[in-house]
Amino acid sequence: MSAVLSLVRSAVAPLTRTRLFRATAPALLPPAERFLERISRGRLQLSALLVPSLVLRSTGARSGLPRETRLMYTPDGDGRAIVAGTSFARARHPAWTYNLMTHPDAEIVVRGRRLSVRASLIGPAGRDAAWDRIECQWPGYRGYERDSGRVVRMFLLRPVAERGTLSVPWVGTGPTV
Repeated sequence: MSAVLSLVRSAVAPLTRTRLFRATAPALLPPAERFLERISRGRLQLSALLVPSLVLRSTGARSGLPRETRLMYTPDGDGRAIVAGTSFARARHPAWTYNLMTHPDAEIVVRGRRLSVRASLIGPAGRDAAWDRIECQWPGYRGYERDSGRVVRMFLLRPVAERGTLSVPWVGTGPTV
């Protein structure tokens, strides 16, 4: 990670743990993300300036309709990604977690590139390792779980190989959860 990015993250991370951020971000960030996505044709995300970000394309748990959600992710090697349903420390699980539990086959888009994935819920045995990995990227992120009063759902997104080939160098590498 570059020194500038590290400095920016260390300055911004504490702000994301404030009540003001948690109260305003759910209303302000999605429209800002959509605007940036529109003008960059899907290549930039506001959140991606600080942390790796993706667009999750899933199927609605109850409606069956296509859904898109912008999420922070943590690379986990071989094209895998960890996502955590923190929802700004709200008391309820975010809708996208229900979607993945009902329909684990999904698609992610990272910097304009699409990849089919299969989601699996990270169980109790892997949670601490997953949180450690996430917090290497964004210190204090597990605080959202403590403040929400619930056990945050965490998923490992694994690439689904199509036609026997798989090449995803843009997702990142690292040890497995």
